Amino acid sequence: ITILLATHATAYAAEGPFIPIDLGTLGGSQSSASDVNTSGQVVGASNGRAFLWTQAGGMIDLGTLGGSYSAARALNANGQVVGGSSLSDGAGHAFSWTPASGMVDLGTLGGWASKVAAVNANGQVAGSSALGGPYSQTHAFLWTPAAGMIDLDPLGGFRQAAAMNANGQVVGWSRPGGAFSWTPDGGMIDLGGDVAVAVNDSGQVVGVSNRRAFSWTQAGGMIDLGTLGDSYSEAKALNANGQVVGWSFSFGDFTSRAVLWQPIANLGCNATLAGCNLKGANLAGAYLKDRDLSDANLTGANLTNANLAAANLTDTNLKEANLTNANLAGANVNGANVKDVIWSNTICPDGTNSDANGGTCVKHL
Repeated sequence: ITILLATHATAYAAEGPFIPIDLGTLGGSQSSASDVNTSGQVVGASNGRAFLWTQAGGMIDLGTLGGSYSAARALNANGQVVGGSSLSDGAGHAFSWTPASGMVDLGTLGGWASKVAAVNANGQVAGSSALGGPYSQTHAFLWTPAAGMIDLDPLGGFRQAAAMNANGQVVGWSRPGGAFSWTPDGGMIDLGGDVAVAVNDSGQVVGVSNRRAFSWTQAGGMIDLGTLGDSYSEAKALNANGQVVGWSFSFGDFTSRAVLWQPIANLGCNATLAGCNLKGANLAGAYLKDRDLSDANLTGANLTNANLAAANLTDTNLKEANLTNANLAGANVNGANVKDVIWSNTICPDGTNSDANGGTCVKHL
């Protein structure tokens, strides 16, 4: 294992918060990691073979299902690894690997191939399987050691599993139909939209619908997460707190930007930002264009790089807020408290720059 450490010499990389660790290979020249669990175990593929890497044991070859190729996709906290492998006849099957059982062929739903999407802490595996030959229909499956592989929608059309949570809820996409969610108790639900890509243990699902990122819950249905001003956004993942990450085109320049969608409930707000107590909140980089923040308490809030263009800031308390590099062009600030606001390269409501106004927007509201 090679550890690359930054030095103080200017010819080398600057000090940073991460140390790259070369995990090596299985004897060839290439390797790529695909997942890591909380114990630091890493899985992936090296020179066409699935591997498991640990700090103590290094990289080990997990073998194949009789063919020449295998690749590990994911693993759970218990060290169960899932992925895909070729058979001796060239077909590709999903596998599960544990130290006790070795590599186990998960089979198919009667077709020539299957592939995995996820594994949870209970050992449940989600994926997709062909029903026939190479161009046949594909169905989503759930596999357990006890029940084997079950078809999540035997009478349905084409379905592809994308993710699964700890409760065995599987999400993905279908044609026709779009995004779906399947649970052991509720069965298959078509969510609408285009594709579901992730689900947390609370059952919140994220994905893409009509070129826009969405969040779906059983109680609230599908919600458009919005964009950074352009017409396209895409959700990629979410955490237990309901925070969603992905990307969006930025307005005007068609460049893609990473996005974190923060639920306003995490900030102590209910259904709206208007009237909400956001004292001291970190809203750096927040895209709040056209949003209603009237009568909100933003005392001491960090609004660095925030876009507040055309926002409703009527009677909003902005005392001691940091508006460095913020954009307030066209914002309604009638009755707003702007005492001791930090103005620096701030676009004022009248479109001027605070730096050209003596370091303030007070007379340019």
